[in-house]
Amino acid sequence: MLPTTRKALPLLAVALLITGLSACGDSGTDNTSSKSATGAATDTAAAGDTDTDTDTDTGTDNTDTDTQAATGDDACAAYAQYGDLSGTKVTVYATFIDQEGSEYEASWAQFANCTGAEIAYEGSREFEAQLPVRVEAGAAPDIAILPQPGLLRTMVATGQVKPAPAAVEANVDQYWSASWKDYGTVDGTFYAAPLGASAKSFVWYSPAMFADAGYSIPTTWDELVALTEQIAADGVAKPWCVGIESGTATGWPATDWVEDMVLRFAGGANYDKWVAHEIPFNDPSIVTSLEEMGALIHNEDYVNAGIGNVQSIAAEPWTDAGYPIVDGTCYLHRAASFYQTNWTTLDPELTVGEDGDVWAFPLPGLTADSKPTIGGGDFVAAFSDRPEVQAFQAFLASPEWANAKATATPQGWVTANSGLDASLLQSPMDQLAFSVLADPGVEFRFDGSDLMPSEVGAGSFWTEMTNYFAQDKSPQEVLDAIEASWPK
Repeated sequence: MLPTTRKALPLLAVALLITGLSACGDSGTDNTSSKSATGAATDTAAAGDTDTDTDTDTGTDNTDTDTQAATGDDACAAYAQYGDLSGTKVTVYATFIDQEGSEYEASWAQFANCTGAEIAYEGSREFEAQLPVRVEAGAAPDIAILPQPGLLRTMVATGQVKPAPAAVEANVDQYWSASWKDYGTVDGTFYAAPLGASAKSFVWYSPAMFADAGYSIPTTWDELVALTEQIAADGVAKPWCVGIESGTATGWPATDWVEDMVLRFAGGANYDKWVAHEIPFNDPSIVTSLEEMGALIHNEDYVNAGIGNVQSIAAEPWTDAGYPIVDGTCYLHRAASFYQTNWTTLDPELTVGEDGDVWAFPLPGLTADSKPTIGGGDFVAAFSDRPEVQAFQAFLASPEWANAKATATPQGWVTANSGLDASLLQSPMDQLAFSVLADPGVEFRFDGSDLMPSEVGAGSFWTEMTNYFAQDKSPQEVLDAIEASWPK
């Protein structure tokens, strides 16, 4: 499961970006609406939304409805295809709040200014709980940005989600791989274009520690195992530091480990069958995969560097588990690209880069040529097919939006949209993640737990992986228990 990340972008920077983008408006006046966050929420309620979620952070509307489309201006030339949308309004609901929400609002400010459409954004920590309530009450947003395909299927089952229009499908066919389109498809109908993405199969390390010890970056699984053995034999520190504690979601980081192992040792075809329960959760190939994982991180000789023993993995916060690398007491920590924000949380002066304090390499496959990677992403679903809604959907599936989002985000965001100008990504780690996601040779699979029934993917899978470390349960016992929990 992919946790929501938060980035530290100064509000002034976002304000300056939005102000700069407003220059494409033809009136020469300030296009930023003076409506407050409360005012935006009131408009939503007036449209039939009676929810009073106090965790909502709506931000501000990006444009007033008097702005005229400025398609003759060079800055707005790419937006001419969307037409003059003056006087229209599109409501957008998602999980992104605070600075992250401001970054998203900045990313579509030019669309608003150039087309004249008002984009009224609302972000909430309670999004996943509140969206079904709003849909059932007849108060669905025009657009919802869904954090995983499982929620898309749930929403499609309500009968309220509209199939994606032709312009959206054309963009997805051009800029994404077929597998990403499949994740936005339910029962043969394409509903939701992918938006942001994450690459999870990375190993973090200290370039300086590797250089001092003479270690090389492994390119195959056997090389990673050999490196682990060499680090342990050298005795400076244990190889791996791991933590899976995450409050009520404790255990989810271990599910990412398992998924990486299944993709490597059971293969992509069996991974797909396992996620769909076309083979049992405790299939022998899955048992083997968990045993391979255990050989590295359920091994007292190799963990838990700078923290404790194997059992400490269950109690060590995921957010902190990589920090022993900075202390020089750990060499290797497997975590997604978005873990980069944790380093600056620890110390704003830490640098992330090939020659920085910390860096990452892709978790190897069985051979140097194989590139298995798991990841996550979000998807744009529409509950209305009004022209302005369809135009905004198409924009969100375009390179123009991806480039605007990259410009607005200092670190911690990437997409699998191949139309993105990678030079606009401001973080070296985001650039590395994009290179992985855009590589046609990568065997990509979506985070399996996000595709499973919630009773398993956000339930027994988490708890049993926690028991694997805390109670020393065997791989077979763990997988048998999860299999027994699968809904009949």
